[in-house]
Amino acid sequence: MTSTTLDPASASPPAPSLPAAAPPLPTATFRASPADFAVDEIPAYAPTGTGEHVYVTFRKVDLTTPEAVKRIARALGVDARDAGFAGMKDRHAVATQTASFQVPIARDPKPILDAASLDGITILGASRHGNKLKPGHLNGNRFRVVLRDLDPDRVAEVIDGLTAIGQRGVPNAFGPQRFGRDGGNPARAIEWLAGKSRGPRDKREQRMLFSALQSLWFNQVLERREIEGTWDRVLPGDLAKKSDTGGMFLVPLEGPEADDAIARNSARELFATGPMFGKKMRWPEGRPAEIEREILCAAIEDPSRLDAWAHLGEGTRRPLRMEVDDLATERLADALAVSFTLPKGGYATTVLGRVVSLVDATLARSAREQTGNTERLGDDDSVSHDGDT
Repeated sequence: MTSTTLDPASASPPAPSLPAAAPPLPTATFRASPADFAVDEIPAYAPTGTGEHVYVTFRKVDLTTPEAVKRIARALGVDARDAGFAGMKDRHAVATQTASFQVPIARDPKPILDAASLDGITILGASRHGNKLKPGHLNGNRFRVVLRDLDPDRVAEVIDGLTAIGQRGVPNAFGPQRFGRDGGNPARAIEWLAGKSRGPRDKREQRMLFSALQSLWFNQVLERREIEGTWDRVLPGDLAKKSDTGGMFLVPLEGPEADDAIARNSARELFATGPMFGKKMRWPEGRPAEIEREILCAAIEDPSRLDAWAHLGEGTRRPLRMEVDDLATERLADALAVSFTLPKGGYATTVLGRVVSLVDATLARSAREQTGNTERLGDDDSVSHDGDT
């Protein structure tokens, strides 16, 4: 790969910024067991009942999505490489999702699945459809997360913070799991794209590394907007997205249309977007464009190099603000259960990390279990990686 000038220092995910006067957040342990982290995929559509693809809805426990798909494909006698799914679901969880498998029309998959012994997997339904399930083919995810080891004197504070999030939303940052198990995927991407290392041969791993870099840059733009107090505001020059249709348009730099967009943003009818940099990404204008170019140029001397990396990620836009719906809390005997619904691509840790300092119980377990240098990409350990970018 042709060498280009990149700044490795820009490839480390920044720690979330907090106001200087803010007290430390209370600490909470999550994912103490798979049952403490439940996620249910909300499908974008139901299968029609006919077609060459079989949509299998299943519940998995303590399994990665690819491993679950592989086991189901083996039971059906089909190639797992032809399977499709809308998004990754966390391994250390009780997760419900759907995957599609290309099964000959003459073969009835239901008795096969009923008879199959699938350790860690419960089949909830199977129906045919005309097309393969692809990344992003979902509306969102429902979460129920149990927070343990909370200071009893600060539970009310946490509940108040979550209530405010339900009203205002949160900055739509990518969670730390997006950057790999050790947080080093953006730096590895920089080394590879700069020609300083060979990088992975597997195309999926290549795309995963570049996606981590895109996600880092998005977080940096979002952090700048947070500092300026505009993460949940539409500015003149923003590329705004409509809440109802998902349509995107450029907010004029001035005039009545700009004023109208700002008013509609206040009514939550639309919201500003940030960059997932790539060849085909649409650019904003005005102050939003200044911020985005500053972030990109700090990492890449020649931003036109994005054209050469289009095969890794063509680029898109992502909302700066994430709505958090159906938020509810339940006090348990020794913990706090939090339930909410997020749009596709949303991270539960992004929501919870605004009110508590999260301690991931699975990291300690993984450290005990590992006997050598395991795969570092770790993207399937994400809380929710739904492939919408």
